[in-house]
Amino acid sequence: MTQGTSKEEKSSIIVQSVITALCVAVSFIFLGKAVFRFLGITVGDFMIAGGIVLFCIAIIDILNSEKRRRIPSTELGAVPIGTPLIVGPAVLTTSFIIVPEYGLVSALISIFINVLLAGLIFSFSHILIKVLGEGGTKALSKVMALLLAAIAVMMVRKGLLQ
Repeated sequence: MTQGTSKEEKSSIIVQSVITALCVAVSFIFLGKAVFRFLGITVGDFMIAGGIVLFCIAIIDILNSEKRRRIPSTELGAVPIGTPLIVGPAVLTTSFIIVPEYGLVSALISIFINVLLAGLIFSFSHILIKVLGEGGTKALSKVMALLLAAIAVMMVRKGLLQ
């Protein structure tokens, strides 16, 4: 998604995506239950909707052989990288479920670590791209999109079971 951007633009996009992801995840932890109650949404409903969205993103990525950036680089870090790719339905649903089980502090720490790890990986992605080459990078992208589709199907299945 950042192909063709300068090193400074890419760094700015990474920072924007990490900040967006953290803000969305933390806000959801504190406001998610209230929003769900207000709208009459269950966790199962959210899992199904989120799974469908993730599945659509995965299918678009699998079928789209040439990625064309339609989103201006000023927004790319917020949408789609920060959300829904770093923090999307799967992370939000998981955080919603783990807070009562493991506590607020543990959930917040795990979100911070995971989002910062994603940002770190993005920061050093040029090394991975150099090692894999263009063909390897495209192949890895398709495999990851297939795994994303599988995660999406799992979310829908678990949502239906709830």
